[in-house]
Amino acid sequence: MLYLECSSGISGDMTVAALLDAGASEDVLRRALDSLPVEGFSVQVGRVKKSGLDACDFAVLLDEEHENHDHDMAYLHGPAGEPPHGHGHVHGHDRAHDHASGGVSPNDHARGHSHPHAHEDESPHAPAHDHARIRSHEHRGLPEILAIIEAADMSERAKATARRVFQVLAEAEAAAHGVGVDEVHFHEVGAVDSIADVVAAAVCLDDLDVTDVVVPVLCEGQGTVRCQHGVIPVPVPAVVNVAAAHGIPLRILDVQGELVTPTGAALVAAVRTRSRLPERFVVERVGVGAGKRAYDTPGILRALVVHEDTE
Repeated sequence: MLYLECSSGISGDMTVAALLDAGASEDVLRRALDSLPVEGFSVQVGRVKKSGLDACDFAVLLDEEHENHDHDMAYLHGPAGEPPHGHGHVHGHDRAHDHASGGVSPNDHARGHSHPHAHEDESPHAPAHDHARIRSHEHRGLPEILAIIEAADMSERAKATARRVFQVLAEAEAAAHGVGVDEVHFHEVGAVDSIADVVAAAVCLDDLDVTDVVVPVLCEGQGTVRCQHGVIPVPVPAVVNVAAAHGIPLRILDVQGELVTPTGAALVAAVRTRSRLPERFVVERVGVGAGKRAYDTPGILRALVVHEDTE
């Protein structure tokens, strides 16, 4: 059984980091990501300090063509943390929504990844591997993303999880924009970092071989955040739609900023089987995943591998 403690929110990269820290194989993860028919990214895995705690950091590093403002706090929230008031143009990114508190990322649509620079309370990591295949910064629809997942070197169970996550995301975005799922073609979900985060999380969950996933509540911030389409409220529409469609409880904290990204919410919706832990349980392994953004929270996601104590 896997328990995801989302007291600082959840994003794609936070989830992957926590699962790696809990014992998922980094080699299996890298093999899957290396097999993706996309380019424009590399990944790094390292250790960082969040609120004085040792945590695993998983970062999807984008090349210049695919870079976004996911961790650019001035871009996301305006100078000195003030709400953004639209400049002449808005850079597309969804990553801006994919890292949760202290780490989230955000967005308007589906992601969570890291940029090629050191984060606060973190140290740089050595580069990993690059990809050089289908170069594209285009908007992708669900069929294109499912084809990419199908081509990956990963188990059928992991592929099924990744497909469910993107189906949840597509449905949430369709509802937000008032279009059919087949008409959803947005930069956010099509970005390479979102694809990498979702595939990595699916592979790690499969490698840990958990049969139940417990998520009692998603803790979220408030205020506004900038995304590809402009300035939107937090929780962002995609997160609200995911929570509504799948009955996931939300708790709004007194924190200005986005703690739950669409990718993080969709991952929970795709794998959550329980809302409560057993009355008594034994912790087998603990994983701590670091977020990228600097909000007034611990900025971590804890993943506990547990079993019910029946004695």
